[in-house]
Amino acid sequence: MARRYDTNDATDRTTGLREAASAVRRGELVVLPTDTVYGIGADAFSSEAVADLLQAKGRGRNMPTPVLIGSPNTLHGLVTDFSEMAWELVDAFWPGALTLVARHQPSLQWDLGDTRGTVAVRMPLHPVAIELLTEVGPMAVSSANLTGHPAPENCDDAQEMLGDSVSVYLDGGPTPGNIPSSIVDVTGKVPVLLRAGALSADELRKVVPDLEVAN
Repeated sequence: MARRYDTNDATDRTTGLREAASAVRRGELVVLPTDTVYGIGADAFSSEAVADLLQAKGRGRNMPTPVLIGSPNTLHGLVTDFSEMAWELVDAFWPGALTLVARHQPSLQWDLGDTRGTVAVRMPLHPVAIELLTEVGPMAVSSANLTGHPAPENCDDAQEMLGDSVSVYLDGGPTPGNIPSSIVDVTGKVPVLLRAGALSADELRKVVPDLEVAN
C-alpha cells in the first residue's frame, strides 16, 4: 500500500522525506514535486529500480530516464568533457528548468535505458526535491504519468495513474506549471537546444550566444 505525506505540514514533511529516502535506498519508487511537474523517481544506480520506473510508466528503454541532482557539485562525479559553456549554463540557470545532456563518466555503474553514453541531468528548483536528492544522491526521475497521458501538476493525478507501483508520494500541492524544462545538448563544441520549454532560445543565448537550435 502506497503511503502519502503532505510536505506543507512540518511533521508530515519530516516523516515523508525520511520514508521516501528509505524507500529509494530499498530500490522502491517515490513520487515527488518539482518546479515543473510531479516526478516519479528511483535510485539512479539501481538498474532494477530504474527498470521498475520505466515499467510503471509503460515506457521503453528507447526513452531513457533523466537524472536529478541536489547540487551542481554532483556533476563532477557524473559527467565528463563538460565544457566551459556548459558550466556557464549551470551557473546561470540551476537550480531551475534546464536539463543538460552530457557525456557520463564511463566508469559509472548504472543503466538508465539506451543512453548511448550520455545522461540528461538537472537540478530542480524545489525545496522538497532538493532535500530528498541531497539525502539520497542522484535519482532517475521522469514525469509521474503513464506514457501518453498528461504530466501531473498535482499529487492526486500522479497517484491516480501510478497507484501502488509507487511506495511513497510526497504531496507538495500544485506545481507552479506544466511547462517542461528546456533541454540543451552540451556534448559537442556548441550547445544545441533540443527542446524549448521553460527557457527560450533567446534567454539561453544571453549566456551562450553560440547556441544552436535542433531542426
